[in-house]
Amino acid sequence: MSLYLLTGVAGFIASRVAELLLADGHQVIGVDNLNDSYDVRLKQWRLKQLEGRSGFSFRCLDITDLTAMRNLISHRVRLDAVINLAARAGVRQSVENPRAFLEANATGTLNLLELCREFDIKKFVLASTSSLYGKNNPLPFREDADTDHPLSPYAASKKAAEALCYTYHYLYGLDVTVFRYFTVYGPAGRPDMSPFRFVQWICEGKPVTVYGDGRQSRDFTNVEDVARGTITGLRPLGFEVINLGSDTSVALMDAIQLIEETTDRKAQLEFQPLHPSDVPATWADIGKAKCLLDWYPLVRLEDGIADMVNWYRQNRAWAKEIATD
Repeated sequence: MSLYLLTGVAGFIASRVAELLLADGHQVIGVDNLNDSYDVRLKQWRLKQLEGRSGFSFRCLDITDLTAMRNLISHRVRLDAVINLAARAGVRQSVENPRAFLEANATGTLNLLELCREFDIKKFVLASTSSLYGKNNPLPFREDADTDHPLSPYAASKKAAEALCYTYHYLYGLDVTVFRYFTVYGPAGRPDMSPFRFVQWICEGKPVTVYGDGRQSRDFTNVEDVARGTITGLRPLGFEVINLGSDTSVALMDAIQLIEETTDRKAQLEFQPLHPSDVPATWADIGKAKCLLDWYPLVRLEDGIADMVNWYRQNRAWAKEIATD
C-alpha cells in the first residue's frame, strides 16, 4: 500500500486517477482549490464519487500557497509520490487570462517540486499537454519534437513546468514522469473541451459552433486510458516525457457525426473563424508509452462517446445548464 498526494483531485483526469488508486488499495490525499474556472458543479460531482471511500482524504487547498502545502505535507508520514494534475487548462482561456495560467501551472509546480526536495519525496508525476507541439511539428508528434514555440500562454506555462521538473531531476535526483495528454474526453469531462460541448449542444438542440472548416483533427483519448497510463508512470523512470494519446487523429466533423449517430439527433452547425492559438491537428506517437510502460489505449472512440452521452443523459437536469461558451 502506498500513500500519494494527488493535486487537482476534483478535476476530470485526477478524479479518475484517484478512483483507480483507491480501488487498488492505496491511500490518496486529494488537494483541490475548487476554483470557478468552469462550473463547480462538475468538480463537486466528481468529488462526491470519492467521498467516503476508504483511504481517501480531501483538503481544499491551492498549490500556489506554499505555506499551506508545506503544512499539509509536514504533518504526514512519508509520501510515496506527488502526482501533480492540478492546472489551469485551456488554450483560448489562457489568452484572456495568462497570469492565472502561469501562476497555477508554473509556480504551483515549482512549489510542489520544492516540497519534494524538502521532504525527500522520491517520485513526481506532472500532467502536461499536447499543446506544446504547436503547428509546425510533423505528425504524429514525438516527445523529442521541438516545443520551443508555444502558441498560447497555456502551452508556455506547461513548457515552464516541464523545464522545472528536469531541473529538479538534475539537481536533486528527483524521479520525474511528465505526461503530455491529448484531448482527453469522457463522462463528466471539461466543458471547455469540444467533446463535452458537442454532446451538450446536440442533445439540447443548440447551435454547434465549429471553429474553422471542421477538418482540423484531434487525437481524442479516453479518460479511462489516460488515468490508467498516469498510474503506470509512478514506477521509477529517471526523467521521462511521455505522450498519452489514442494513436489516431479524428476530424472534428467526424466526431460530430459520431455524436449525432449516438444521440440520434442532428447538429445545427455554425462555423466561426479559426482561433490563432488552435493547431490544425494533433496526433500522438505512443511508441514510448508502449515501450517504457507497456501502455496502450483500450477504449474505442465509439464506446467512449456512448459513455459520455449516457452520463450526460443521466445528469441532464443540471449538466444542460453548464456554460460551454
